[in-house]
Formats: sequence, structure tokens, C-alpha cells
Amino acid sequence: MPVDASGIPASGKRLNVIKPAMTTTATTSALLLVIQQFGSRGLTFVANQILLRYLSPQLLGISSQLELYSITVLFFSRESLRVSLQRQSESVYDEDATPSLLQNTVTDRNLAGRTQAIVNLAYVSLALGIFAALALGFLFLGRGSANDSPIAVFAYMRWSLVIYGIASVLELAAEPCYVVVQQRSQHGIRAIAESLATLARSIVTCASAIYAVRNGAEVGVLPFALGQLAYALFTCTIYYLHVIPLSSAGGFSLLPKPVKSKLGSNEYAFSYLSISLLSLSRSFFVQSLFKHILTQGDTFIVSVLSTPHVQGVYTLANNYGGLVARILMQPVEEVSRNYFGKLLSSLQVPPTRSRIAQAVLSLRQLLYSYIVLSIFVVALGPTIAPWLLQLVAGPRWIAAGAGRVLAAYCYYIPLLAINGISEAFVTAVATEPELHRQTAWMFVFSLAFAVIAALLLNIGKLGALGLVYANCFNMVVRIIWATMFIQSYLNRLGTEMRLDTLVPRPLTLAVGACMAAAMIKMKEVPEGYLDWCKWGMFTVASVSI
Repeated sequence: MPVDASGIPASGKRLNVIKPAMTTTATTSALLLVIQQFGSRGLTFVANQILLRYLSPQLLGISSQLELYSITVLFFSRESLRVSLQRQSESVYDEDATPSLLQNTVTDRNLAGRTQAIVNLAYVSLALGIFAALALGFLFLGRGSANDSPIAVFAYMRWSLVIYGIASVLELAAEPCYVVVQQRSQHGIRAIAESLATLARSIVTCASAIYAVRNGAEVGVLPFALGQLAYALFTCTIYYLHVIPLSSAGGFSLLPKPVKSKLGSNEYAFSYLSISLLSLSRSFFVQSLFKHILTQGDTFIVSVLSTPHVQGVYTLANNYGGLVARILMQPVEEVSRNYFGKLLSSLQVPPTRSRIAQAVLSLRQLLYSYIVLSIFVVALGPTIAPWLLQLVAGPRWIAAGAGRVLAAYCYYIPLLAINGISEAFVTAVATEPELHRQTAWMFVFSLAFAVIAALLLNIGKLGALGLVYANCFNMVVRIIWATMFIQSYLNRLGTEMRLDTLVPRPLTLAVGACMAAAMIKMKEVPEGYLDWCKWGMFTVASVSI
């Protein structure tokens, strides 16, 4: 709908323009999700420390394949719809539609109707999830015909796969509640649900594994499957307990319900599904296919081209190295995508100059903060990470090569952070044709990543270390593409983000260089003194950051 500078559409009917404190809300949401991730990952970390005493690298590697199955089902079922729903602007609604909320009339020009529209779409995710769980499950079982396949070698592998599939569908059953929580910024509900679910998963996984070992039972990866089922049950139950009261008070239903459109009958398919959001979701789905290959491609490749031992080493290094990404970067990336999407949404009202300036400032501050943090990660991480791994996982994993892989992972984390924020901005503002172009480039990047990873694994014989190097290459090319898109997008809006403003101050660079040199020099110091120095440098760096 065309809107002039005064906020009045071409039809002449005035719309209310809501101006919430978006930056404050985004910051609060990010902080809450970081706290939730910190608690959840802390529980997972403790659980993993217990399990590592009972698991072999081979068993951990096989469990990563089941986790990949679950992640793939969930990603393909809900990711594209989640991203498209974040592009739904909340800033405009019709004055005349507001009173109808009291009469429980659901139209797409009041909050109840807009909420109902996304609830309806959430059931598309559930339907896709059931199909994906069955299709991918049969593909996984098809690999079980060989005598050396995981299904033939490890106990209860088939049952574990079935339980993972059921857990994935149960988790998707909570999607109608999730989209309501996201739309209304009720992130406290999400934090409670995911934290308690993680606690349940940790307890069930550890308890069942320890019970099996003490009773001499060979259960394979069944404890992981039972833990995942507990996670899904708690997630689904807690979400519905909190969101059902919201639906009663808000005049919408958590079941599919027709939505009346004031813009014409062509806005909704069968009066249930928003055609515009479905079209956007389709574009995101194709893009998410290649993005998932790039994100999980290392797990795909290591499961196909390497032994369970290498899979276990890479999984351990990836779990520990990814802690920073999952605790800090993932919530910030998610909230940023939501924040930029609403701030620069052009579905109803073109973004104003003040909003554009606010978005550029926020993007620059996020990237600058990540770059400064990256200096300390690169300076300290490669030396400290293997040493800490030996403390928490034991010398067996260091002997298996996990220490070297984790040290290399420290160079990957900064690239992962910068790419996450850059692509969050791209996803929030790109049009459908631009998304199609990005998808084409994602396809090229996927092929390049697969070729490089295969070469490093088979010819270079680098094992898990080669996958980290391939991931670094993948992140670099994606950052370059995202940077070019952002600059082009901002130029169209008559503004820019100077890249030289992202360069840290000389003093910061000098401190980072000195720390890196000190770490290298300390390798020659006797072990007892080295331990104290490492702890001292780690403490100073933590306080400085």
C-alpha cells in the first residue's frame, strides 16, 4: 500500500504508526536469550563432561549423525517460515480494525488477525516436519544394509532414530506457540521453556547412560535419543501452558482459523494462509537448503568421507569451539535479524531516514564489537583452548588430535560471528529477486566448500583439521558477498557504512599482538610456570573484554 511522508496511504485512510522503543526491546531480548543460552549450554557442558567419561570417540561420532538428522528435519520444516515471519512489520494497523478485537473478529488489520495468520502458517511447518522426518528417516535406514553401517554395528540404533524423529515432530508441534512468543517479544516464555527442556534432556541422557554402564547394558546412543525426547516433551508442554492464556486474552486461536482480509480475497489461500508470506517463505526455503548445506556441510562430509573416530574428534572440537557461537552469537544474530527486519520492513511503509540511520549505526556497532572481541580470541585461543580441553576432557582426547582441531577452530569463530551479523542484515532486507541471487551464490559456495573439504580430507589427509580450514574459506567468501550486498543496498537508500570505521584502534591491535606473541613465547616455558601464566593471561583478557 503506497504511503506518503505523512504516514497517510494513497487511499486517504489514516493509519496509526506505532513507534516502540525498538532498540531497547532488541537489547533486552538479546540479553535475555544470551542468559538463557549461557544457562542451557552450561547444563549441556556439564552433561557432556559426565558422558565423556563413559563414551568412546566412535559413539560420540555416531550420536552426531542422529543430531544432524534432527537438526535437518527442524531446519527444513521451520527455518524459512520463521525468517519470513520476522519480515512482518508490526508498525502499522487500521484504527477501524481495533474495536473488532473486542468482538473476537479476526482480520488481517488488527493484532489478533496478524497473530492468527502466523499461527496458521506454523502448521505448515508441522506438516513439512512429519514428511521430512519420515523421508530422511527412510534414507538413514537405507544406509543400514551394509555390515559396517552404524545401524548394524551399534545397539538400539533403529529405535534411537525413531525416537529422534518423534521428538522432532513433537518440537514442531510447539511452533504455533513459538511464533506468537516471537511476534509479541515474550522472550521470557522462550527462555523458561528452553532452559527447563535442556535441564530435562541433560538429566535423562546422563541418568540413562550411567544406569546402562553400571548394569553392564549395551545401549549405544539410546540415552541421547531419550534425552532428546524429554527435551521435546518439556518444550511443547511449557510453551502451551504459557501461550494458551495469551490466546484467550488476545482473541486468536492456537488452532488454524480463517482470517478476513480487507485488501481482497486474493491475500489468503483458502482464507488461512498468507500468500505474500508463503511466497517469501518459498524463496527462503530454497536459500535455506544451500545455507544448511554450508552450515552443516562439515558434518555431512565428515560422516560420509571419514571414520567414526574422526567424526568423534571433530564433534568434540565443534561442540567446545562452538560454545561461544551458541551462547553469545546465535542469540544476537537472531535478535538482530528480527530487529533489522522490523526496522527496515518495506511491506507496508518504506523505512524512514531515521530508521535507516539507526540500522546502519546498530550494524556498525555490532560488527566493530565482534572485530575487537575477535582480536583477543585469535591471540589467546589457539594456545589456551587445547590446554583447557585437556583439563575438562582428559588426555585421551588430546592424543586423538582434538586439541589441534580446537586450536584451529579459534580462527574460525571470528569469521562465524562477522558472517552471522552480516547475513542477518541481508536476510532482513533483501527482496525476493535478491534472495534468488543470493541462493545462486550459495549454490556456488556449497560446491566450492564440498570440493575443498573433500580435497583436504582425502588428498591432504588433514582429517578434522581440514574441515575447519574449509569452513574458514566458506565464511570468508560469504562475508565478502554479504558486504558487497550491504554496501549496494545502503547506496540505494542514499547512505553508506564506511568499512574503515570498523578497524579497531591501534592500541587495541597492539595489545592483541603482544598477547599473541606472549602466548607463543610461553610454549617454551616449563609446564608449571606456563600453567600459572596461562591462567593469568586468561583472567586479564576476560576482565579487559
